[in-house]
Amino acid sequence: MSDVCTSPFCNAGWGELLSHMSPYGFANFGIAFGLGFSVVGAAWGIWLTGSSLVGAAVKAPRIRSKNLISVIFCEATAIYGVIMAIILANKIKKPDEESYQLPENWDFPGFYYAGYGMFSAGLSVGLTNIASGVSVGIAGSSCALADAQDASLFVKILIVEIFASALGIFGIIVGIIESNACNFPIAALDNGN
Repeated sequence: MSDVCTSPFCNAGWGELLSHMSPYGFANFGIAFGLGFSVVGAAWGIWLTGSSLVGAAVKAPRIRSKNLISVIFCEATAIYGVIMAIILANKIKKPDEESYQLPENWDFPGFYYAGYGMFSAGLSVGLTNIASGVSVGIAGSSCALADAQDASLFVKILIVEIFASALGIFGIIVGIIESNACNFPIAALDNGN
């Protein structure tokens, strides 16, 4: 066997790959990462909180109902991802379909700007929501365990959990700001005619 690569992708670098991928692909990957990572963050947080809640409820059954608020805070991170996915999906517009031939003055940089911007918005929201879900899960776990030991600690630790949940809110705000400038062109550029 020969070690010589005959594929046209052998000498291609990352820059060539990124510049030849469809901007619509980048936009859809941004939606997928934003939604997917947000759900992973919520699931991870619910797992952390729920396992501690069920374990601590064996010792103190009174904590079961009021500590469900920790699970709700974790679930909010998934909702932030859904909101961002809806916002980004509504920004994807098909170009004019007058003909299959693109004019010379078609706005290709505008397409890539919108695609990369939507990718970065979705990725930043998704990664922020993973961090938010895990931090809310850890704080919720601590809240359940502390409440099982001493009921007066519930509100004090719940405040820390609220601050951890704010990370997800900050992430979606940053994602909305990033996505505001991401608009796919729907017509050719005007040459001033």
